[in-house]
Amino acid sequence: MAAVWSRRRDSAADEVLIRALYEEHGGALLAYASRLTGDRAAAEDVVQETLLRAWRHPEALTNSKGSVRGWLFTVARNIATDRFRAKSRRPTEVAESPTNVPVHDDHAGEVVDSIVVLDALEQLSPEHREVLHAIYFQGHTVAEAAESLGVPPGTIKSRTYYALRRMRETFTSQPAPGQVVAMRGVAG
Repeated sequence: MAAVWSRRRDSAADEVLIRALYEEHGGALLAYASRLTGDRAAAEDVVQETLLRAWRHPEALTNSKGSVRGWLFTVARNIATDRFRAKSRRPTEVAESPTNVPVHDDHAGEVVDSIVVLDALEQLSPEHREVLHAIYFQGHTVAEAAESLGVPPGTIKSRTYYALRRMRETFTSQPAPGQVVAMRGVAG
């Protein structure tokens, strides 16, 4: 019974903390997020996520570590940056309409491309392959990939860089599908 009561007290204290943070910093935080995102709805989402992170990390809200408002603004900026990067990473979606019908061409080129990519992936070391899989196929951020693979974020970044560089080298060294390779010393 005491554990239930302490959880209720903690949740009530948490609610008071977040409410106080919002009352004191919410307006300035929303204005800042609006300038960062250029969209009121997105700014409200950033403020909500910022306050959620404040709730998850109450130890960061002590004045001994610096300004609470400064911490909140830094978190909001990081969230807005993450959202921008995630949005720019994905292609823009186009709704299908009678005037915008998808083209169903021969998919042989896609099959060849996938085979070439799979061959290039097989030439990578297992560490580089698992990093590319986490980042590109599972859609993890660098931090999420680092946590799931148990390595530092800097290692994830360098492995991604070197794996992509190796794949780029593989693609440029292979002839394009359907490209005729000239043979030396063969009389025509």
